Amino acid sequence: MTTEQPTKPLKDAVREYYLDAELSPDQLAQLADLARSSVSAEAEAEKPRVTRSASSRLRWVALAATLLLTVGLGGIAYRLDFLKRIRSESSRSDRRENANRIVNGAPISPTITPQVSTERTVAPKLAINQPYKRPIGPVEDEEKKEIDEKPDSGLRTTKNLRGAPDKDGDPTNRRFNTEQYDRIYENAFVRVLDKPLSTFSIDVDTASYANLRRYLLRGKLPPKDAVRIEELINYFKYDYRQPTGDHPFSITTEVGVSPWNPKHRLVQIGLQGKDIPLDKLPPSNLVFLIDTSGSMSDANKLPLLKRAFKMLVGKLRARDRVAIVVYAGSAGLVLPSTPGDEKAKILAALDRLTAGGSTAGGAGIQLAYKIALSNLLKEGNNRVILATDGDFNVGPSSDGELVRIVEAKRKNGIYLTVLGFGMGNYKDSRLEKLADKGNGNYAYIDTIAEAQKVMVREFGGTLFTIAKDVKIQIEFNPTKVQAYRLIGYENRLLKKEDFNNDKKDAGDLGSGHTVTALYEVVPVGVELKLPKVDGLKYQRTKLDPTAKTSRELMTIKFRYKPPTSETSILLTKPVADRTTTLANASRNFRFASAVAQFGMLLRGSKYSGTATYGAVLEVARHALGSDRFGYRHEFIRLVEAAERISHKK
Repeated sequence: MTTEQPTKPLKDAVREYYLDAELSPDQLAQLADLARSSVSAEAEAEKPRVTRSASSRLRWVALAATLLLTVGLGGIAYRLDFLKRIRSESSRSDRRENANRIVNGAPISPTITPQVSTERTVAPKLAINQPYKRPIGPVEDEEKKEIDEKPDSGLRTTKNLRGAPDKDGDPTNRRFNTEQYDRIYENAFVRVLDKPLSTFSIDVDTASYANLRRYLLRGKLPPKDAVRIEELINYFKYDYRQPTGDHPFSITTEVGVSPWNPKHRLVQIGLQGKDIPLDKLPPSNLVFLIDTSGSMSDANKLPLLKRAFKMLVGKLRARDRVAIVVYAGSAGLVLPSTPGDEKAKILAALDRLTAGGSTAGGAGIQLAYKIALSNLLKEGNNRVILATDGDFNVGPSSDGELVRIVEAKRKNGIYLTVLGFGMGNYKDSRLEKLADKGNGNYAYIDTIAEAQKVMVREFGGTLFTIAKDVKIQIEFNPTKVQAYRLIGYENRLLKKEDFNNDKKDAGDLGSGHTVTALYEVVPVGVELKLPKVDGLKYQRTKLDPTAKTSRELMTIKFRYKPPTSETSILLTKPVADRTTTLANASRNFRFASAVAQFGMLLRGSKYSGTATYGAVLEVARHALGSDRFGYRHEFIRLVEAAERISHKK
């Protein structure tokens, strides 16, 4: 009996999910009959659409189903994921219904929970693929695998392994967890006499907050490196004044007592971007770059993504244009650049998207930028919006390769917005790098409510840049401040020389965006234990005589560029040494300090002092304000959830 070769994604899926599986000639014959009957039924209903490629694919879908029977009964715990993969692959040729009929017609139900067995089922000799052993996937440090080798059985059995539900029935444990987060080295206290300047780039990303919410709502604390405190703080709007002068943002500062260490001070720096009405915004040239690979088939990935983009389409105007590029095993143009008022055409293109195949993210990025460049608006907003779980595996796929692609393309004046979706294989570290290097912003969409926030309520800030390469540099007065620590922004730190270097990339500010940064400072005279450094032999630090008489705690300098300029503009603002108690501090100050405390607790920070979840709740509950959309009330619920989870540990 002869068989056709399977398409590569299915072939890889078979190899990946099964160990040493073999089929007999009888099983192959049974398989062929099942596949032929399904294809024949479809051919009668729609003869012109059935091709050799389609029938070949369905035949190999049936092969995968038979493999499920052969090996699944032996105890492989991966078969539920594999069924899902089969359904995704079949959708690539618009044969989802037929593929589901084939799979569902198998004697074993796909809803049966697999049991791990210590005995290995050996199938008869095979003639399709060489035996392949699936590697055990990585898990987070906090969730170490306990793998028990059974030398006599030849099968690895796992306790609390990512791939089967844990004792709490956590649904995220039904597969291997390969999520990736970059290591964060928390900012430490720095002596002012050793380093009087602190320089960093602003950050308007909010992905970390939405991502940790996903963990907490599933009864787990997030990985420590998933918690970027600046993104938690900047998830919320603050009541800073609107700019009134020639500059696109206002600057607000406040100094108060640190809630977690009363001997220290907390300095809040707030920027408020100018809020431009929708009808005043420049025209947009948008390219939706959508991941339609097999890993995007889950309900919280492509289906949620399509609903989110439909919301964005509802905000488009006639003078806006949008194209749609997708990528799976390869990249392709689904919709050429189309006017924003042709909404039915755009929505129909979104509706046709289905998930299946591998992930050629690099090729997708290159094609999206090519389409954006061919429709470039010199006086408009040019932007690629990438929506993905970040799990690239075909073509350029390393962080370095992808970052170099984005860095090269941003020089053409095309910005990048990154929207993350899904769980289990989510690549947070990669997506954050792409947004950072692509002159863009980064959000995580875990619910339709978050999609509403990012795509509708914060539409202007998400898509329209009013100031680019925004940098902040602070000089502390050594007669007032002994040491300081920037809370968060660990991956946004700059060298002091970078501040005046207009070629150095930095964060961008969108219409209506607020940005908040907090410094914890130690006043002169307060006891502080820091590693000692020997004095210098050849030079001495000499203070300016005016420093002692000055009433300034610090001076803040800002640099930014208008969106169409490559020359920066300098702003300077001194901060007076006036400290208020926490009770008398503004609502902005109190709520931001509560969010910072929460982040330090989740990270297990050694600088959290007297911070507790109870203290966070006490401060936050009295700083809710009007909270029009309920985001601050939701924060209260998340803190309560984190407290409950912590008590269980």
